Amino acid sequence: MPKFKPYNYDQHSMVVINYQDQLQPGTFEYAVHYLIDNKLDLSVFYPNYKNDEGGRPAYDPAILLKIILFAYSKGITSSREIQWCCETNILFKALSCDTVPHFTTIAGFVSGLADEIESLFEKVLLVCHEQGLLGNELFAIDDCKLSSNAAKEWSGTFTELAEKRDKLRRLIRHHLREHEKHDEAETEAEMERVIRVGKTVKALDQAAEKIDAFLKTQSPGQVYAPAKPAFPTSM
Repeated sequence: MPKFKPYNYDQHSMVVINYQDQLQPGTFEYAVHYLIDNKLDLSVFYPNYKNDEGGRPAYDPAILLKIILFAYSKGITSSREIQWCCETNILFKALSCDTVPHFTTIAGFVSGLADEIESLFEKVLLVCHEQGLLGNELFAIDDCKLSSNAAKEWSGTFTELAEKRDKLRRLIRHHLREHEKHDEAETEAEMERVIRVGKTVKALDQAAEKIDAFLKTQSPGQVYAPAKPAFPTSM
């Protein structure tokens, strides 16, 4: 048998890298990064920030737009998962410039500015499609698949181009709605967990107090009657 050097993907490594170098020209992530930084007017978001004279600096809308659109291209529509990707995935780290927006920041950005985000994403994806960067599967829903053959797809009339734009708009809107739905479900699950934890702690405190009171007030030989469990126990 030939001998090969062992390898293990499940490991950590301290590597010095340049984030700009991770965004290779000719890729979708490079196009997203370049177009958002250089070709879009993001001033539409500025009125939503009231920290000119006080308060902490906010995450730049450009950073949030990059990581959200790239997440959508990977089928990720959860603010918690996007935050996790910024913590662990090199391309997300490159697009976010090694920042990690909290999932509540991402969720609030999407839910509060969906229309503005949709309009900007549409412009980015139209250019990416023209450059053949979307492929056959990215942003594909039902029968709305976009071909990566740019020369063929873009040799059409104004009406055909408008139809492509409308198709992209529907796909973006779908991802935004899925994102908001996932965030709402996760928020509800978190609230349920908080309530469950609160009930459990209360039951434990009451049981401890009852046992403590029994031991302080009763004499040996007295029978202690435990309270019923707050939650059903597993079999």
